Amino acid sequence: MSIMNKTKLSILVAVVAVISAFSNEIVAQEKPVTWGIKAGTNLSTFGGDMKNTKSVLRYQVGITADVALTNNLYLLTGLDLQTKGAKYSPKSASDIKYNPMYLQLPVNLGYKFDVGSNIRLVVHAGPYLAYGIGGKARSDGNKQSVFGNNRLKRSDYGLMGGAGMEIGNIAIHAGYEYGLANVSDAKGTKIRNRNPYLTVGYKF
Repeated sequence: MSIMNKTKLSILVAVVAVISAFSNEIVAQEKPVTWGIKAGTNLSTFGGDMKNTKSVLRYQVGITADVALTNNLYLLTGLDLQTKGAKYSPKSASDIKYNPMYLQLPVNLGYKFDVGSNIRLVVHAGPYLAYGIGGKARSDGNKQSVFGNNRLKRSDYGLMGGAGMEIGNIAIHAGYEYGLANVSDAKGTKIRNRNPYLTVGYKF
């Protein structure tokens, strides 16, 4: 089994272990899931073998679900629609703008600190899983699907973490996603997503 496959398996095992460890407590407390929506910006780029890349401004929107494990500890998940990518400037060719779009599932543990009247500080960390559903690679007015042979793979996974504030029903979060998967389909080339982000959301 390759190192990447072992890493992916380890992440999945960790997710299952976390959910299983707290499942009895969730049932016992009968605390509701807090649903929400969010939108924000990504400042994405590529890490790995692709040099001469620059960050690009992208976006994300999503549905959030905060599952109470204890009074302060939460499983933070949901489903995001995200665009990521980078601007690649090779020395002997025209710039290429990559704009992959993903459906992404975050599975984070979060701790919420009460810091004032109806104000909470939130810190969180955990894995994410993503799958590419569209997007283009553009160069000199030409464009083609960003996913495919010798382009990008659709599957992505990695680690993420961040912090934020909940003020009443308003949630503001900043964080960073560190891709572990090699998303390049080109032989001998490794590319991994790097994605700082900022979101604003509303909890129902």
